[in-house]
Parts: sequence; structure tokens; C-alpha cells
Amino acid sequence: MTSNDVNLDAIDVVYEDDIDRVILDQLPQPDPIIIRGNGNVTLFGLNNRFCSDYPSELQGRVAPEEFKQTVERINAILRKTMPLNLKWYICGCFCCCCTLGCSLWPVVCLNKRTRSTIEKSLEWENQNLYHRLRLHWRLVRLRFDSSNMMEYVLELSFLPKPSIQFPD
Repeated sequence: MTSNDVNLDAIDVVYEDDIDRVILDQLPQPDPIIIRGNGNVTLFGLNNRFCSDYPSELQGRVAPEEFKQTVERINAILRKTMPLNLKWYICGCFCCCCTLGCSLWPVVCLNKRTRSTIEKSLEWENQNLYHRLRLHWRLVRLRFDSSNMMEYVLELSFLPKPSIQFPD
């Protein structure tokens, strides 16, 4: 056995590991579950309520009570913040002509703070429950089906299964 044979064996091992990684990356992932807002007020793409109906795609992955609790937490944040945002929006619209649009900046900042609070809540949920179940919540901006308008929706995506062949 020459030294070239040993190097070829090492290359073969690395090559097999690379194939395993490529195969894991190519496994089909289910499409993410999109939960749209179904309230009656939408400000800057953020709706005041999300639907808490349990999607059938989650059957066997997460309990309906846990799913509903997560959506209700998000709805509680929206129920707390959206009335204030709406009041500032109406006030900003009345003063818009006088202030050249600057009166809408408080609404933009409040809306950004609301989105940030929702994202922090979802991150807490991910860390404490959903990552263990191989799921991940996000607040994402999507285009409406029929127009160029954008809206914020909750996206529940499936995380790939970890390979037991590779170290952490």
C-alpha cells in the first residue's frame, strides 16, 4: 500500500460526507403554512387580528391548543396596540396637509414597534417550544393576490430534520 492509497481513502470519506449533506439539502420540505390577517382594520399592511383556526397540515406536529395559544398571544399584542395606532393615523390624516405628511411619522414608528413586539414574541415561542417540534414562526411581508399591496402574515415553516451522522 502506497501513500497515494491512503490519501485516496481520505478523499473518499470526505466525498461520501459531502454526498450525504447534498442529499439532506435536497430532501423536499413541505410548503410553509401562511396565516393571514382576518380583522377589519389594516394599517400599513398589519392587520388587527389573525385567524386562530387550526390548519390540518399541523396534525400530529403540534397540539391545537398550543397553536391557538400562540395566535392568541399575537392577537393580544395587536388588540393592545392597534387602537392607539389607528387613533394616531386618523389624527395624522387630519393634519397631513399642514405638516406635509410629517404627522404620519408617529404611526409609522408605532407600527414598527408593534411588528418588533410580535417578532420578539414569536422568537420566544420558537425558542421555548416550536424549534423542538421542528417548526419556526415568522412575521413576513407578502404581496396580496389581486394587487400590488403588501400585507404582513404569520408564516409557520418546517425545519429540516437534523442528521444524526454529523456532529453539532
